[in-house]
Amino acid sequence: MTEHDAPTPPAAAGLSRRGLFGLAAGAGVGGLLVGSAATAGVVAASSANQASAAGVHPFFGAHQAGIMTPVQDHLHFAAFDMMAGATREDLIELLQDWSYAASRMTQGLDVSATGAVGGSPEAPPDDTGEALGLPASSLTVTFGFGPTLFRDGSGVDRFGLAGRAPAGFDALPAFLGDDLDPTYTGGDLCVQACADDPQVAVHAIRNLSRIAFGRASLRWSQLGFGRTSRTTADQQTPRNLFGFRDGTANILADDEHALRDHVWVDATAGPAWLAGGSYLVARKIAMTIETWDRVRLSEQERITGRAKGSGAPLSGGDEFTDPDFAATDAAGATRIDATSHVARAHPVNNAGIRLLRRGYNYVDGNTAIGRLDAGLFFLSFQNAPDRFVTVNKAVVTDLMAEYLTTIGSGVWAIPPGAAEGSYVGADLLA
Repeated sequence: MTEHDAPTPPAAAGLSRRGLFGLAAGAGVGGLLVGSAATAGVVAASSANQASAAGVHPFFGAHQAGIMTPVQDHLHFAAFDMMAGATREDLIELLQDWSYAASRMTQGLDVSATGAVGGSPEAPPDDTGEALGLPASSLTVTFGFGPTLFRDGSGVDRFGLAGRAPAGFDALPAFLGDDLDPTYTGGDLCVQACADDPQVAVHAIRNLSRIAFGRASLRWSQLGFGRTSRTTADQQTPRNLFGFRDGTANILADDEHALRDHVWVDATAGPAWLAGGSYLVARKIAMTIETWDRVRLSEQERITGRAKGSGAPLSGGDEFTDPDFAATDAAGATRIDATSHVARAHPVNNAGIRLLRRGYNYVDGNTAIGRLDAGLFFLSFQNAPDRFVTVNKAVVTDLMAEYLTTIGSGVWAIPPGAAEGSYVGADLLA
């Protein structure tokens, strides 16, 4: 039997021989990945909450985990490009191998039954081993397909997928405030690994990179810490690096109507293979931390539109009170500046559009001039990329934009979850 004609997908049977070869041949690549990353810094809602309590989230299901899953504390995000000369069969086998490995790692297991210490002492181990003895730590692994997977930058249909691309699916347009670095932009494939232990998240990306050896290569990656959103009512609203609460009005996992209307792709609105999936936008947004830190508190609050301590809108109430953009003070001025962040981002000012956010803070050391190389790694899920475009066009003209520069960007179609015994993307590639 050849490496491509296994009668059952590796998600059920294990890693393909090509995947196992990648684990051995890619040992050096895995080590480099950790080095570079270290410098960079459907289940129902009730089922998700039960899984969170146990620290284990199922990989298989109607939707991929890592979207409405309770947001974990740490992120390792990676974008990959298929290798030159890779075939459609290589892509299928890679997704099968990745799905199998992810289904094990999310249960707290090694990437294969042989694992880190069960194989021949004369061969590289199947698993890198840095997660030995660690629990699953709520690990989720989410896979996505970029526009260039369907047609590359030269317009070439490498994998026979151009006819199955979502209508209008392309790279995001240029926005005011963009200064994109190609080394943090785009990618044929993306992998979002989130966990409550950073070592578990890094372990996942490291091993998926090794498995990809010879078929896909790492384009860029990002470590994130300190989530900047919440997806369940019992999670406290976190703070971003500007010190303000972030994600107060985020879509929650138990809000089925909001998920249906704003997150999941409807069967009538997109290609059949994407029904029940979503779109992921990633934006690496650098913050001018030192400049912000010298802004007086009242101005910071005017820029944001919320009180720094409580998170309440400046129109009054508590953190979860809806902002009243018509409320005025004793002098007759609106309490919330019309160009504040909360005003420009709010659904009432953006045709009712809501995004499910799962962003993280990042700190990548210092810049060449000695400032913090830090900011927000913004992640949002929505059922159409143009919905993000609408909101972002408003946000990039708010008062906070003066302190932000977007240096990385990407958009990926997130297919629905895989059925047990199958793999992510099977409906696209069948």
